[in-house]
Amino acid sequence: MADPYAERFPSLRFERPAPGVLHLVLDAPGINAVGIDAHRDLAALWRAVDVDPEVRVVLVSGAGRGFSAGGSFELIEAILGSWAVRTRVLREARDLVWGVIDCSKPVVSAIHGPAVGAGLVVALLADVSIAARSARIIDGHTRLGVAAGDHAALCWPLLCGMAKAKYHLLTCEPLTGEDAERIGLVSRCVDDEALLPTALEVAGTLAAGAQSAIRWTKHTLNHWYRMLGPVFDASLAYEFHGFGGPDAAEGLAAHRAKRAPRFTGPTSEDAP
Repeated sequence: MADPYAERFPSLRFERPAPGVLHLVLDAPGINAVGIDAHRDLAALWRAVDVDPEVRVVLVSGAGRGFSAGGSFELIEAILGSWAVRTRVLREARDLVWGVIDCSKPVVSAIHGPAVGAGLVVALLADVSIAARSARIIDGHTRLGVAAGDHAALCWPLLCGMAKAKYHLLTCEPLTGEDAERIGLVSRCVDDEALLPTALEVAGTLAAGAQSAIRWTKHTLNHWYRMLGPVFDASLAYEFHGFGGPDAAEGLAAHRAKRAPRFTGPTSEDAP
C-alpha cells in the first residue's frame, strides 16, 4: 500500500523506521537541492504531520553524501525572473519556518555533509538536531547576494549567541559538526557512522514518551521564536527584496561558474 505522504508530497521521500516515526529523506540531484516542487512540499508537509494521529515524531535526513545543498539553481532562477514566483516562494519560506515551529510533533534532524539554505531551515529548527563530525553547515545567503532570511535571523542568535550568529551569517564561514555543537548551534555531534543510529534512537525515545508533555513543552519553548516574529518577517522581506536586485543575479552566476562573485550594488545610499 502506497504511503499517503508519498502520494501527497511526491517530491519528498518517506520511510517508516519505527512505530510512530515518520522519516523524511531529502533525496534529489545536486546533493538534495530543493527544487520548485520540493520547496512547495516542504512548506505544506508540517500541517499534515500535525494532524496525523499515526505520527509522533519526524526524523529528517539527507540521502547520499549530504543533507541538502539548499535551493536549486532552477528555483533561484525562477525567483529572480518572476515577481509572482518570488511572492509565492516567500510565502512558502514563511510557511516552512512556522510549520516546523508550530507542528506539535517533535522533529529530529540528522545532519551530514553540506547543509545549506532551505534544507538548513529544517535541520536547525528541529527540536533535536544531531550533526555528524564531517557536517558542513553554512548559511550562504550573503554569498548569494541577499540578506540572511529564512530561519537565520530568527534562531541563530538564540542558539549560538549574537556574536557567533553575526560572524557566520555575514561571512558565510562554514561550521563542522563539532564547531556547531561547540557554539550551541546543534544539540549533539556524533561520529559519522553513528549519526542515523543515534537520531533513530532519539526519535524512538520521543515516540515512546508522554506525548502531551513532550508536545506542550515544545510548544512552550517555541514561544521564544514566536516573540521574534517581526525579526523573521523583516529578514524574509529583505531577502526577497534582494532577489530583485543585481547582487543576487551576480551571486547565482558566480555559483554556476564556481568563481568569486563581483558584487556591484546597492550603493550606500540605496542600502537600508
